[in-house]
Amino acid sequence: MPVTKNTKKKADKVDYSSLLKTLQARFEKNSKRHKGIEWLDVRKKLEANPGKCRSLQEMEDTGGEPDVVDQDKKTGEFIFMDCSPESPAGRRSFCYDREALNARKEFKPANNVIDMATEMGIELLNESQYRSLQELGKFDTKNSSWILTPEPIRKLGGALFCDRRYDQVFVYHNGVQSYYAARGFRGLLIV
Repeated sequence: MPVTKNTKKKADKVDYSSLLKTLQARFEKNSKRHKGIEWLDVRKKLEANPGKCRSLQEMEDTGGEPDVVDQDKKTGEFIFMDCSPESPAGRRSFCYDREALNARKEFKPANNVIDMATEMGIELLNESQYRSLQELGKFDTKNSSWILTPEPIRKLGGALFCDRRYDQVFVYHNGVQSYYAARGFRGLLIV
């Protein structure tokens, strides 16, 4: 479900206990994604950062299935990414950014990727991050995900998206105003 004022209010009232149980279960089930990282260390960081938990709750509520995928060795911060098998269902059918949304004359989507990511407090994956995620499993084998588009491409009216087909990760382009029921976006959160 897309983030709206109602889901935003809901996410502001995070059930920390339930969220932590969900994240812990996913963390333990997918230990290959975060070798050498202990759940208790992740939990301590989450408990010290309630604002980040709000963002994780929104990732969860929109179908992202966030999980720890790495740890910054210098800062000790944990990196969460959406690990749902397909692009999160609650973040599909959006054009790329506000300018693209405003430029549409008819059949406007409910939101745009850049604004929604900002509202959720997460970052849109770039190509490198998307490829790193794909090393942890097979994602977007039926759907696709918008990725952060370099400014020179965006200035020319384009935006990038990725998927996995034929056991390969592909990067494609579309006009920024386009949107599809099978294309969403994946996010990243540093805690």
